Amino acid sequence: MGSWWLEAIGWAGSAVLVWSLLQTQLHRLRLFNLVGCVVLIAYNAVLHVWPMVGLNVVLAGINVFHLVRMAREKHDAGAYEVLEVAGDDTYLRHVLRVHESDIRRYNPQFVHDPFAGALSYLVLRGDETVGVVLMRDLGHGTAQLLLDWVTPRHRDLTPGEFIFGPDGPFRSRGFRRVLTPPAMVEPYYEKLGFRRSGDAYVL
Repeated sequence: MGSWWLEAIGWAGSAVLVWSLLQTQLHRLRLFNLVGCVVLIAYNAVLHVWPMVGLNVVLAGINVFHLVRMAREKHDAGAYEVLEVAGDDTYLRHVLRVHESDIRRYNPQFVHDPFAGALSYLVLRGDETVGVVLMRDLGHGTAQLLLDWVTPRHRDLTPGEFIFGPDGPFRSRGFRRVLTPPAMVEPYYEKLGFRRSGDAYVL
């Protein structure tokens, strides 16, 4: 392999590492970082730069550890907690205000009315808030979804399933049908066992 190609591989590995640090989702960050490390391990091994090989081996191991842990915790109810709060809860309103621009990106028509009597839930991982779900009981087992939002860091780990899953508050309240806002971006309820029925998702 010529020196030009070898240098190109080194630059490519470094570029992937830099790109990984720009990711907002933790899973993508770890995955891209691992790819960059593997490329740089090969590059530095060819050049016999063993300190850099050792560094990237360690970094690759750290990324593998975190990726395995994420995969195990993705569907682990013990890793997440669902906390019901009042619609006018001070902390809930703080979360909605701080993340307003990102919330509107996926729920462009959302407007929070703290006194509308909506069922309000925070999804927590330890002391970190990773999601917010607001819904209104329409009766007859139907819930009108007002907001289903997850922080960018956890968007690929589906914490929303702990609201809508078998042990979550959605089913425990007797809901079998959820109406989503018409402008909601990328609804994911079919992945949780719902089926599409017109403008609604049904268990």
